[in-house]
Amino acid sequence: MTTLLHIDASARGDRSLSRRLSQAFVEAWAVRDPDATVIARDIGRDPPPIVSERWIGAAFTSEGRRTAEQREELRLSDELIDELDRAQLIVLGTPMYNYGMPAALKSWFDKVIRIGKTFTFDLARGDYPLEPIMSGKTLVILSARGEFGFGPGGVREDMNHLETHIRTCAHYLGVEACHLIAIDYQEFDDARHAQSVAEAYAAIPVLVDQLFGAVSARKAAAE
Repeated sequence: MTTLLHIDASARGDRSLSRRLSQAFVEAWAVRDPDATVIARDIGRDPPPIVSERWIGAAFTSEGRRTAEQREELRLSDELIDELDRAQLIVLGTPMYNYGMPAALKSWFDKVIRIGKTFTFDLARGDYPLEPIMSGKTLVILSARGEFGFGPGGVREDMNHLETHIRTCAHYLGVEACHLIAIDYQEFDDARHAQSVAEAYAAIPVLVDQLFGAVSARKAAAE
């Protein structure tokens, strides 16, 4: 049985293409793994608060010295980290906003990348003192972009600050494999967009089969 953390970051509701993609992935996974547990976290509709000085002070105070107010300040962060810790597969539906993350997604990352919880810091490691605590997680990004050419070699590759930022941050959450399915040409709303939508939905069951096979192989090897 697999535990999926299903995150949606779009501020849109039913019109959101990334929401539809992420839901299609979760539904396709349920067909292959009907006993899977799905933890749903809709940060698009209920975004975590941005980091404040109070939050930083609480996070960098040792656990035994925190006040009741500081523990309350970190309550949501603890909850989000617990959801992450329980999941083997993170299914992230997110649009590209201004060539980067939606603010809600950035705030989620800021709440879960936390010293002593998801990473350790040790200057004895030299120039790379941060090291993730968690491991073995897989991330699937289901995205929608208004323009096109954001992939390797594309005309807008250097403008893609969404996936590059996500992949960088995800390393500190124990993500060891990352996969992307994206819809392009949304603002053009032409035949290229329709083809991109069709290709994205067609890619979902292929990726589900690939990942489910890998999960099954790891479980068999562990038994």
